[in-house]
Amino acid sequence: MHFTSEQRLDDGVLEREFTLGEIPGILWTPAPASAASPASAPTPLILQSPPPLGLRRTYPRLVARARHSAANGFATATIELPGSGDRPRWPAAEQARADLRRAMDAGEPVTDEIIDALVLPLVDKAVPEWQAALDALLALPEIGGPVGYSGGVISIGTRLAVVEPRISAAVLFAGSFVPRAMYDEARQVTIPLHVLLQWDDEGNDRQAALDLFDAFGSTEKTLLANMGGHTGVPEHAGEAAARFFTRHLT
Repeated sequence: MHFTSEQRLDDGVLEREFTLGEIPGILWTPAPASAASPASAPTPLILQSPPPLGLRRTYPRLVARARHSAANGFATATIELPGSGDRPRWPAAEQARADLRRAMDAGEPVTDEIIDALVLPLVDKAVPEWQAALDALLALPEIGGPVGYSGGVISIGTRLAVVEPRISAAVLFAGSFVPRAMYDEARQVTIPLHVLLQWDDEGNDRQAALDLFDAFGSTEKTLLANMGGHTGVPEHAGEAAARFFTRHLT
């Protein structure tokens, strides 16, 4: 991990951009956990996965969540997803996106083949990258466990919850298409889950989100559903997610 820039935000949060090989990312740490004023104990960490739109486009949303988490005593890290931002594009993924747009514009069903081509290669590549990032982040003296995951592409979070034992709890956003293969993986998830669902999400299958929630094997899982479209997540939903992490990461 190589830090490329550093700035102190007006609330004292330290923001550091970094690269991990070819992968760009950002780390936010609360003021007491900065390098200049180390905390008495390592800070718990939240891995915040962005939507596949690029870190620059989603930065205002990401930094707002990170600052809120810092106020609760958590560090937050995010990395650019494969094929997003300035990272190289995948021709197959671009074709899958085009097929998705074509089906949705025509009012046709989105087939399993389109969903698999769009999501599964992303999961296969993104999950090992998140694990490598977690290795590097936990090697920093100011960062420690427990670790939570909060993120956008629900299939990435599902796979990580299965294969990464260092993640203790997860907040998942039910706002992306779900390959059928992920339901079998969901049954292997055992960590506490807090799942957010926008009931009127115009671009996704509500029933698929409900079926995935039902499939999760966790004995502690909460579904918070709110009226509204994909971008209409109410403020109180974020507060509920913050309380969930406070219970499980402190």
